[in-house]
Amino acid sequence: MTSGSVTYPGYTHGCLAYDDPAVLRTLAVEQVTAGLAAGEQVWVICPEDRATVTGWLASVPGVDAARRRDALRLVPVGEAYRHDEIVDPDRQVRAYVRATTEALTAGHTGLRVLAEATSLVRSPAQRDAFARYEHRIDHWMRHRPMSAVCAYDRRQLDDAAIAELACLHSVTNADVLFRLHAGDGDSMVALAGELDPSNHRDFAAALERADPWPVAGRVVFDAAELRFVDHRSLLHLRDHARRHDAVAVLRTPSRAPARLVDLLGLSEVRVEVVR
Repeated sequence: MTSGSVTYPGYTHGCLAYDDPAVLRTLAVEQVTAGLAAGEQVWVICPEDRATVTGWLASVPGVDAARRRDALRLVPVGEAYRHDEIVDPDRQVRAYVRATTEALTAGHTGLRVLAEATSLVRSPAQRDAFARYEHRIDHWMRHRPMSAVCAYDRRQLDDAAIAELACLHSVTNADVLFRLHAGDGDSMVALAGELDPSNHRDFAAALERADPWPVAGRVVFDAAELRFVDHRSLLHLRDHARRHDAVAVLRTPSRAPARLVDLLGLSEVRVEVVR
């Protein structure tokens, strides 16, 4: 995938980790209210039955009319995804590309999705595939009129499992030290937070799952919001560049990574200091 040159102004890809169902209900009301006000088609994807979700949304102005005109869809998780199976990342992206196109054709301004996806990521194999899907759809959404919030239940997934997914979102309430998500302009990936000895293996896994491809022999990482990076993560960038016979370009306001790159002799990593 290429990043394109224009970021959609409504771009949002959020991750909610919750342990109180009331938090999920509140988020559903907020997302539906905002989406309908913006003229979007809104999908609420949830393991709860439609009657329960309908009750959650009773306070939303015009909710019944919105359902009648297909501006609001309450979708069981098993209908939107291959429930309790391993998701096919590319197939799932194509499904949302099609859904967004259909929403625009029907006169909506875009597609907004709230997906309670806990049941789709219970096993390591499910999380591996879903994490790959998360980055692919994030990359597509950044430049298209689709936004999404993914919700994961802490009562069913431990913190480490949630972190595998949360770190691939641009916004999250989960306790993650770094985030890796779609970049803007010629930056294939944006990095934020801190990459230190405690999470370098998590970063390596996220980078492998995202697998940003080079353009003209370069994979550009926007690190404007990356506060710290240690040598282990720079080595992961080098390894990624080697796999693609490319150069990893780290754009950062800090000069420290450039000194590390020089000391380690990482010819496959180039640091561009930007202000």
